[in-house]
Amino acid sequence: MMKIKEVLKFGLIIIGFFNIISCSDEVIEPLEKDEAYNLQFPSYFPEITFDKAGNPVTKNGVELGRKLFYEGRLSRNNTISCGFCHIQENAFTHHGHNVSHGVDDRIGIRNAPPIQNMAFLKRYMWDGVIHNLNEQPIVPITDANEMDSSMPEVISKLNMDDKYKKLFRAAYGDENITGERVLKALSQFMVTMISADSKYDRYKQGKETLSSVESQGMSLFQQKCASCHSGELFTDESFRNTGMYYNTQFKDAGRYRVTLDQMDWMKFRVPSLRNVEYTAPYMHDGRFYTLDAVLNFYSDNVEDNPNLDPQLKQNGHIGIAMSTVEKQSIIAFLKTLSDKSFITNSKFSE
Repeated sequence: MMKIKEVLKFGLIIIGFFNIISCSDEVIEPLEKDEAYNLQFPSYFPEITFDKAGNPVTKNGVELGRKLFYEGRLSRNNTISCGFCHIQENAFTHHGHNVSHGVDDRIGIRNAPPIQNMAFLKRYMWDGVIHNLNEQPIVPITDANEMDSSMPEVISKLNMDDKYKKLFRAAYGDENITGERVLKALSQFMVTMISADSKYDRYKQGKETLSSVESQGMSLFQQKCASCHSGELFTDESFRNTGMYYNTQFKDAGRYRVTLDQMDWMKFRVPSLRNVEYTAPYMHDGRFYTLDAVLNFYSDNVEDNPNLDPQLKQNGHIGIAMSTVEKQSIIAFLKTLSDKSFITNSKFSE
């Protein structure tokens, strides 16, 4: 009998000891030290415009942002995440939908633009209404046709999840979940989405050569397209009326919605053409499903109007003169801007 009591007593002592150790570990467990995230890009890329001083990009911050990017609880009914409309294999666009679909299958008014090389841009959205990437996610989160939520609602949901508290503590030093921190973490993740490993990039770096058709297409592109799609991001970020008809279904007049200036009627931000092979459908309302259709529009279907971009109204010709062979060469060049490693990189995956 005495031996049984001694065994039980000893067992209780051992259990108590491990409980003390466990509690002690839980209290004093150190956080993994956060480190700056090194953004890597080619020397011929433009300078970073993202305010790293106001929002330092760190490994823990990026990881938190990645989790939030794929978090359905950012929407009212917990079903729509950023990644729902920005799908990696399509260069973070909403493939197959001319405009975005949100909560309760509500229909938006615009085609989801790709998320890539955001660190180098000055303006965001088709109409350029956002100038600071830290503020960009608030638009889809609060839009009634997209996520239809609010920042207080998002914060309330995240606060109920201990895993998020740990992630915020790792990224910011404490468990305080705020709207500002949510938005900044999302923007930290987005600035890491740098696409710079296409065939064109390898050509620029002397690692690969272009075919004769691709080279001819590049020359034609520089003659006919580069006045708008300029630089290594293949956009000058300007707003231009390109002669598209006003879509009465979505009633979107572009930059005019921001400025209410009639001269901005139907002006939209020039999109980057990097990864354009993956990002169909095209234009602000997804009206064209192929690159052939886009080029056919520019050669034959541009509508003249008072504020049509001057580049599309030269020498008495409306649009851009291109033969069928020239169009195919230009498309061959555009496909050299495809970055397979970008759309398969696990760092950007859910």
